[in-house]
Amino acid sequence: MAEAQNGDPWAFGMIFDHYHEAIHRFIASRVNRPSDAEDLTQHVFVKALEALPRYESRGIPFGGWLFRLARNAVIDHARTRHDHADLDTIIDRDNGDVGPEEMVAVRQELDAVATALASLTDEQREAIELRFFAGLSAREAAEAMGKQEGTVRGLQFRAIAALRRELGINSEGNDAIELRVPRRVSATTDG
Repeated sequence: MAEAQNGDPWAFGMIFDHYHEAIHRFIASRVNRPSDAEDLTQHVFVKALEALPRYESRGIPFGGWLFRLARNAVIDHARTRHDHADLDTIIDRDNGDVGPEEMVAVRQELDAVATALASLTDEQREAIELRFFAGLSAREAAEAMGKQEGTVRGLQFRAIAALRRELGINSEGNDAIELRVPRRVSATTDG
């Protein structure tokens, strides 16, 4: 960190490599167009590079600070563009050879999930978004939220229990809610 704060491009490159994918997933889960997600991700890292010499922890881990920059960039984008991801966009992105009946069923399921997510507390929803939509580890989500890892795990546990109740899913049956953290793609993988 100290090397990056002193202007070492290699050190900042290491920070970029470590956080880029998670920041991009976080932003992409909140904006409509993939090109906006790319632009905002780059904007966040430019802002971070500019502010890095003045960065002081003050009890907020670096990852948390970086995710706050990302969250602020998304908020600014939404204010100026009135353009954010919604469930219809997710459905329309890749509907391939899906028939009308399947589209209606998917739309109904996504509406139910959106309603269930809206019933969560802000902290529970943020924990779920960071863990499962942005694909962060519990430790990374805790950094982003400025909380202890155990607190984030508790928020996640309570959120999943609330989602199961809201969606009428029995946690012991075959219809158990299945939220998975996406596998991370290594920085060396060609995209």
